[in-house]
Amino acid sequence: MEPNLHHQVIRYIEHGEGNFADLLVTAHRRQRDLCHPYSEYCKGFPAPSVWREIPPLPLDAFRWSRIATFPEADAVRTFRTSGTTGEGYGQHHFATLDVYRAAALAGWRLSGIPSHRVIGLVPPPSETPHSSLSAMAGWLVQPEDFFWAQWDRLADFLAGTQEPVTLFGTALGFLDFFEYLGERTLTLPPGSAAMETGGYKGTRRDLPKKDLYALFTKHLGLDAEDVWNEYGMTELSSQFYTRGLGAPHRGGSWVRGLVIDPSTGREAAVGDTGLLVIFDLANIDSSCVLQTRDLAIRHEDGFLLLGRDPAALPRGCSRAADDLLSR
Repeated sequence: MEPNLHHQVIRYIEHGEGNFADLLVTAHRRQRDLCHPYSEYCKGFPAPSVWREIPPLPLDAFRWSRIATFPEADAVRTFRTSGTTGEGYGQHHFATLDVYRAAALAGWRLSGIPSHRVIGLVPPPSETPHSSLSAMAGWLVQPEDFFWAQWDRLADFLAGTQEPVTLFGTALGFLDFFEYLGERTLTLPPGSAAMETGGYKGTRRDLPKKDLYALFTKHLGLDAEDVWNEYGMTELSSQFYTRGLGAPHRGGSWVRGLVIDPSTGREAAVGDTGLLVIFDLANIDSSCVLQTRDLAIRHEDGFLLLGRDPAALPRGCSRAADDLLSR
């Protein structure tokens, strides 16, 4: 680990000090030099002259290889992707959580979600130490404010609270809570909000986003504009956010989502559809550039997520939640 480079990235995330392109190219060279699987992968591509030309690493690499720039003994945490029988799971190793924490907290603030008391509908880090989402929740939620799978306790709390709150959970966690409520309605205090992390397609339940948001209105009195969505994954250290229905996802200055036309390998025109490639400066100890399996429409200031490539395997934080809920 190079403390100086990590410090530079944190300063850029928190204060905007430095240059994204310079830092990303420096991080890429370091990853190419220190991560053997990525070094071998990069041999199939010309040396990049600008950050947009850095070869994106397919997400499957995290399932088949150790993508890290440091010795295994130096890992402080390893997060695992959700996997099904036969699919296996990916692993994202961290030599420090400082950069991930800085990116998660800065991204949350930039999303515009109200800074109320955060109520967790996800497992706490102590129960799921290999979940990157639970780690993030641990920085946002006080220990006593986790209500994972304690829906009776959560319903009683929400029915009695007089102060606005921000609920944080996976799409499946919210759906399970709404099913518990049945026809019951809880009207949250004015100013309350919710952050859902999506990602439940390919599980035993599937619900269009507009229908899920209608349940927020029915059960909690939250309009669609009171609900935010987070787009992230275990292989990343940063997140993108959108509010309500139909708006593009946006991230901080340290993370960029490019929509790539698969037929040309170049960035799609505004309004066109392509595969999403993510440039995440916070992924300093693994790979800063990742090729996702997600389809998106390019916008001037972000991307509109369409879903996964039909050929891709189902995955996501919510599937892990679904596995727990179905035990």
